[in-house]
Amino acid sequence: MNAPHTGTGTRTGTWLRRIGWLVVIWAASVAALGVAAWLLRLIMRGVGFHS
Repeated sequence: MNAPHTGTGTRTGTWLRRIGWLVVIWAASVAALGVAAWLLRLIMRGVGFHS
């Protein structure tokens, strides 16, 4: 089931992959919040609320 552990840099590669996924998920969540805020701003402006 699991791939054999070769011992040459696999632990570093695993950590880099985990950190990479963490950064990707964080960036996607920040972008999603930005889009939601932008849409709410458009909706509020559309119904007549201006800041």
